[in-house]
Amino acid sequence: MISNTVIDNILALQITVSWAGEGLSEPRRLDWWKTDLVDAEGGGDFFKRLLPKTYLWASVEAVRTAAMYVDDQCRHSMSRTDEIRTIFFWGFEIAEKIHERLDYLRHNLNPPSDALPIPIDLYSKFNRSEFEETIRIPGNTIEYKIVPGGRELKGPIPASHELTARHFAAALLPLDSQYPVPFFRV
Repeated sequence: MISNTVIDNILALQITVSWAGEGLSEPRRLDWWKTDLVDAEGGGDFFKRLLPKTYLWASVEAVRTAAMYVDDQCRHSMSRTDEIRTIFFWGFEIAEKIHERLDYLRHNLNPPSDALPIPIDLYSKFNRSEFEETIRIPGNTIEYKIVPGGRELKGPIPASHELTARHFAAALLPLDSQYPVPFFRV
């Protein structure tokens, strides 16, 4: 059984990575997906006019969906796709729980930054060093090997889902010009 607190932490990391991966924002962030869905001057403004009560959720959900799409495309370029777990793909059972939790949080109408432990202010200027420190696990280097399609994390998947999510995020370091797809095989 996975708790709501753990799901919230996974969602917070997914949203943070999704936001950081945007490439059409001004200034440009990591440019892993061609979106600008969160910034108040970009897609955030569109969502605010379209959905005045839920625009904050709409923008983070949209950028998360864009990130999931890129992640999915990368996973499907690898062999044994169903055995791969990434920060955006946890398998059907956990994906359903994440989706249900996201629906619940969105319908409570609290902003994402109040409902989830998002470690970065998504509405401030992107600071690459701050993002790197946010996803780094202090005192722990995540080992991986570069394989066609991504970064395969070494060792067994951590027993804790929250720690697994932290490993996925930390394995994005060093940041690359393309989304590096950190993954475990199950």
